[in-house]
Amino acid sequence: MVDAVTAAGHEAVTVARSRGVDLLTGAGLDAALAGVDTVVDATNVRSIREKTAVEFFAAAGRNLLAAEEKAGVGHHVTLSIVGVDRIPGYGYYRAKLRQEELVRSGRVPWTVLRATQFHEFAGQMLDQVPGPVAPVPRMHVQPVAAREVAGRLAEVASGPAQRMAPEFAGPKEEEVVDMARRLLRARGRRRWLVPFTFPGAAGAAMTGDALLPDGPGPRGTQTFQEWLGEAAG
Repeated sequence: MVDAVTAAGHEAVTVARSRGVDLLTGAGLDAALAGVDTVVDATNVRSIREKTAVEFFAAAGRNLLAAEEKAGVGHHVTLSIVGVDRIPGYGYYRAKLRQEELVRSGRVPWTVLRATQFHEFAGQMLDQVPGPVAPVPRMHVQPVAAREVAGRLAEVASGPAQRMAPEFAGPKEEEVVDMARRLLRARGRRRWLVPFTFPGAAGAAMTGDALLPDGPGPRGTQTFQEWLGEAAG
């Protein structure tokens, strides 16, 4: 993200615990945002448990927006997920939706950019459960290169607030199970891949078109297969 912002001709300021800033307590935020015109919020939490994720995004969002208002920040950009409002009963997505709601109800002019899953997503699913058995969820997605999302965020941040920006996706639809299988093959790894479907309405939505972009909009150019060749090389 920093590289994309710098390439767009802007000076980037990184907000992180390693730099003395804690979003959950607000410590260091006022000093970090002094003189900042635009904030790009791409924060994340590792846990997919709803309570943990909601608490994280709620606390971080409130503290960040309050500090932005105090500093006179003119544009807040949040990275979110395509389909976050179309997957019922999935805790992490509820948490991301709560993050969006905080931004929309705040006083700082805002843009929410929803992007599809990154090409790295299948690998993240595989790495969650080490060992010979690899449970992988059935999901119909349109994955995008992380660096292209960073470039799109920098582009959005360079302009005026748009509220809900057009959704950003990769060029080709994929099945996460197939992505995981191809990734294992590229890694030269042998694991027993076990596909599963999330229960209820969430599983039905994930295997349908709920995670695909809602209508036309900007698209990345790198396919998953191209990324796989690049990553394996």
